[in-house]
Amino acid sequence: MSDIEKRLARLEAESEIRQLIAHYCFDIDDRNIEAVRDLFTEDGVIQSADGVMHAQGPDAIIDQYHGRFDVLGPGHHFMHDVQIDFVSETEATGRVSGHAELKRKGMMMVTAIRYADKYRKTDHGWRFAERTIQFLYYVPVSEYPDILLREDRNMAYDTPGPADFPEKLESWQTYHENRRHG
Repeated sequence: MSDIEKRLARLEAESEIRQLIAHYCFDIDDRNIEAVRDLFTEDGVIQSADGVMHAQGPDAIIDQYHGRFDVLGPGHHFMHDVQIDFVSETEATGRVSGHAELKRKGMMMVTAIRYADKYRKTDHGWRFAERTIQFLYYVPVSEYPDILLREDRNMAYDTPGPADFPEKLESWQTYHENRRHG
């Protein structure tokens, strides 16, 4: 395979992964649940960094989404930045930033999201092998104006909890530790 063919194959793979990410958002928002099943590998995992969500395999993933949809009303996911790093010709990792507007707990809420992804090329194209959702905040719209002034920014559940990032990130902690001592 020539250098140009390799580069073209990499661009096509990246495009397919970006389409996978877009399909996830539209399928979740549209409650196209059987299409969501097809976005994951047979051993695929969907989980949240806070440990509340964790499912492996298509049936468990679909069951988990049924539970999520039981407490969520209409919503709209917006993905912003997508970073894809290829590990091999059949594996890649990714980071995706975005936000969602949705109805939860009888009110309008907004959330800032990051996904930590692992992708695998299958006989059916690129699929999620693992998807971990992380929250900068998840709040009622009324709480949004001052949300970054507090640490318990995940208000999706009955008891507010800490954000998944950035304070928990090693890079964040190292930077601030070095600034205190530098």
